[in-house]
Amino acid sequence: MPSTPPSYKGHRYPAEVIAHCVWLYFRFPLSSREVEELMLQRGVIVSYETVRRWCMKFGQAYANGLRRRRPRPGDKWHLDEVFVRINGELKYLWRAVDQHGNVLDILVQSRRDKAAARRFFRKLLKKTRSVPRVVVTDKLRSYGAAHREVMPSVEHRSHKGLNNRAENSHQPTRQRERALKGFRSVGGAQRFLTAFSGISPHFRPRRHLMTAPDHRAEMTVRFAIWEQITGTAGLPDTA
Repeated sequence: MPSTPPSYKGHRYPAEVIAHCVWLYFRFPLSSREVEELMLQRGVIVSYETVRRWCMKFGQAYANGLRRRRPRPGDKWHLDEVFVRINGELKYLWRAVDQHGNVLDILVQSRRDKAAARRFFRKLLKKTRSVPRVVVTDKLRSYGAAHREVMPSVEHRSHKGLNNRAENSHQPTRQRERALKGFRSVGGAQRFLTAFSGISPHFRPRRHLMTAPDHRAEMTVRFAIWEQITGTAGLPDTA
């Protein structure tokens, strides 16, 4: 589905510099200071605070544009939750992916009880605007209780060994969490991870299933989509 690139009106730097900084930050486990250093090496002087503001402003817009380009979610959803420490407090990151590994939604919550599972189910249904054929979770009882209330007609498979796809999806988040030295607030974590889960997977095709030429061809297509989403297609590379 086509999407309108975000407006860069009022920004001193060209769109390709902004898009490149956002790409570096969300694609690799880099801090905003490290992005500043990489840009300096390329002759572009930009402060880490400016990089941070660009990521906050444009990251979600880019992620939304990429999501609109994706096919409809698969009919088999894998759900999982892991703990994250935010400002020293234990929170839970709920995540849903389909059978193809596409991230459907994430939600940071303080609990992992029935109410938290129900809230995540409802948010997931609203965001995807679809109902799965099968939901796969681990043995957490909250899933079963919420499932019976929110989507009783959907098959529910509760087995830890069946949920590796969702568990593996947490690994890039753990890498970013370490690079950022943890999250400082629930809202900040939610904003970052929502954008991150939309941008990072776009540049992570299932490399182990591809030959080198196929991988390069796939990445070429994905970079072209990124340029369309960010409005930098056809612009000279000034980064």
